[in-house]
Amino acid sequence: MRNAGEKSPKLRLRTVFVSDIHLGSKGCRADLLLEFLKSVEVDHLFLVGDIVDLWAMRKSFYWPQEHNNVLRVVLGKAKNGTKVIYIPGNHDEDLREFCGSVFGNLEIHREYVHRMHDGRRLLVMHGDEFDTVVKCSPWLAKLGSSVYDFLLGLNTHVNAIRRWFKLPYWSLASYLKHKAKTAVQYIASFEQAVAHAARKRGVDGVVCGHIHRAEISDIDGVQYCNDGDWVESCTALVEDMNGRLALWSWPEMRASVREGALVEVAA
Repeated sequence: MRNAGEKSPKLRLRTVFVSDIHLGSKGCRADLLLEFLKSVEVDHLFLVGDIVDLWAMRKSFYWPQEHNNVLRVVLGKAKNGTKVIYIPGNHDEDLREFCGSVFGNLEIHREYVHRMHDGRRLLVMHGDEFDTVVKCSPWLAKLGSSVYDFLLGLNTHVNAIRRWFKLPYWSLASYLKHKAKTAVQYIASFEQAVAHAARKRGVDGVVCGHIHRAEISDIDGVQYCNDGDWVESCTALVEDMNGRLALWSWPEMRASVREGALVEVAA
């Protein structure tokens, strides 16, 4: 047991990929993200889109101190040597006009090819490029976003009751999304389209976000990785110092990390 006030050792990782944080929205779990970011030291940090939710902020401005702290921690890592790659998504697409800009260790790109420790190449993109609903009917996408925001609001009340009974966090929005037949079909089509694009580019794998479903799988010889989100699953894709990829669910890992039980994972 760690003594009170004693800091947990930071986990050393080569690369971390996070996306769909949605700063500026009430569904953002900035508290958990801050814990995670403060618990790791990384060489490369990828922000894979929808970091700031400009859609939500246009409807209603919401920016608590914790959201500001997330940006401060990210900029602090960049200042201290971490290479930060920001790939804007559809909710922060206004920042795409700055693609190609470099601010010290912070770079903004439309997409990026990351070379892993063992030489494998991963194409990193947000993923909304493959969302035919967004391309063909933007108003339908915004309607879907409104329904999703409503479900996230219900999450707050559902989990307040669950905390009363000392039950862990559970996402109603995620449960309904993955049970809906059309959503399941869309996710499968999305994954196939992303993997196909990576195969055409001649890379070994692809990392994306957008659909809020964490996954590592092999699709016709391409390693498909989705790093999830920080409103429901609170997950990150990580590459350890030996080049191994894994999905970390912070709500499940945080207690072990606090006790120092996972330090050897990153060794």
